[in-house]
Amino acid sequence: MENKQYLIAEARREQIIKAAIEVLTEVGYASTSLSKIANKADISTGLISYHFSGKEDLMKNTLMYLVQHERAFIKAKVEQKQTPMEKLMAFIEASLAYQGTNRGNNIALLEIVFNARTPNNVPYYLVEVDDEDVLNVLLQEILHKGKESKEFGDFDPQVIAVVIRGSISGSMLSLKNGLSLEDYSEKLIKSILKMIK
Repeated sequence: MENKQYLIAEARREQIIKAAIEVLTEVGYASTSLSKIANKADISTGLISYHFSGKEDLMKNTLMYLVQHERAFIKAKVEQKQTPMEKLMAFIEASLAYQGTNRGNNIALLEIVFNARTPNNVPYYLVEVDDEDVLNVLLQEILHKGKESKEFGDFDPQVIAVVIRGSISGSMLSLKNGLSLEDYSEKLIKSILKMIK
C-alpha cells in the first residue's frame, strides 16, 4: 500500500513538472506562476503546494528532471557502442537528436538556468555544483580512451570536450538559421574528426 502511494505521488509530481515545462516554454520564467502551471495540469494550486514548497522548489526539481532525462537518453545510446570512436559518434548524434526532438525541454531548461535564483539570490548558471557534470565526465572518458588506444590522435580531451558540448548547445541557434539537424550533425562530426585524428 505504501509503495502504491509513493508511485501515485511520483506520478503527480511528474505531471506537475511536465506542466511547468510547458508553461516555461510558452510564457518564460518571469511569467510562469503556480496558478498557470495548475491550469495547465488541470489541478489546484494547493495540490502543487502539497508536492513542492513553492515556485523555487518546483523550478529546482524541474531543472533536475530535465538534466536527468537528457543524461539518461545520451548515456543509453553511448552504452550500446563498443569502440571509443563509436561511442563518440553516438554521444554527438544522441546529444543533437535530443536537442532536436526535445525543443520545449531545452527552452524550459534555459529559462530556469538563466532566470531562476537560489535563496541567496545567486543565478543558477553561477551556482557551483558539487557533483561533476555526468555528460562531461562521460565525454572526456571516451576521448581519453580513444587517445590511449591510439584510435584518436594527440589533443587535449578537456578542450575538445568543451568544443563538442558548446557545439551541441549552440545547435539550437544554428538550426534556427536554416541548417537542418542532419546537416549540422554531419558537419559537426566531420569537424570533430579533423581535430581528434
